[in-house]
Amino acid sequence: MAVLTLLTDFGEQDVYVGVLKGVIAQIAPAVAVIDLTHGITDIPAASFALASAFPYFGLDTIHVAVVDPGVGSDRRAVAVQFRQGTVIAPDNGLVDRLLAEYPVLAAVHLDNPVYWLTASPSATFHGRDIFAPAAAHLAKGATLKELGTAIDPSSLVRLAERPGWYVQYIDRFGNLISNIPAGCWGDHQMILLKGQVIPSASHYGAVPVGAAIALIGSHGYLEIAINQGSAARYFDVGVGEPLTLHPLISS
Repeated sequence: MAVLTLLTDFGEQDVYVGVLKGVIAQIAPAVAVIDLTHGITDIPAASFALASAFPYFGLDTIHVAVVDPGVGSDRRAVAVQFRQGTVIAPDNGLVDRLLAEYPVLAAVHLDNPVYWLTASPSATFHGRDIFAPAAAHLAKGATLKELGTAIDPSSLVRLAERPGWYVQYIDRFGNLISNIPAGCWGDHQMILLKGQVIPSASHYGAVPVGAAIALIGSHGYLEIAINQGSAARYFDVGVGEPLTLHPLISS
């Protein structure tokens, strides 16, 4: 059975997510639809979340990612095929992290209205009118070439690179997930946030309740957390907050 995932900024209060699923069900009723998240509104954060989930799905999975502040503009709607799966998304940097980690097999501009819900899509709901139906048709057996015009993968929009170490994502627990991969972190280093040295350990409970800790999270990056609390609130920081790595000072 084909699997299709959804990652959007639609939230849970309105009917938008349900409408996407209704469109998919009308076209490909046998497809299994899995919600990744509907609560991320920031493109870099959504790109990180998509890349974090990507390796845990089968090779034929179709990922629909719709965090799209440029909906209705001339930004492209695209499908990008990797060996590990296919992503259907606006061309606004959402696939940036995947482009950095996986080679692209093919990419198309979703410009064939035969595979849209309507030839006159809403200027504010391309998720319903373009992305969801294209994904459903692909799951049902349409080919990437049928969905649209081939494009050069190097033309896909990339996110601007930021120098140094910083907080790249904050999860719902308030954990500050850095851009420091596990391979760049070792026992000989210490992490500073707002001038404060954060002790490191292997798990949250290694420090008292309410205390800060640095550890490698399940995503493979160094994160700063508060045991049974929110590091984002405790340190009053957001995405982009700079971090400092220093050699451990021996006593």
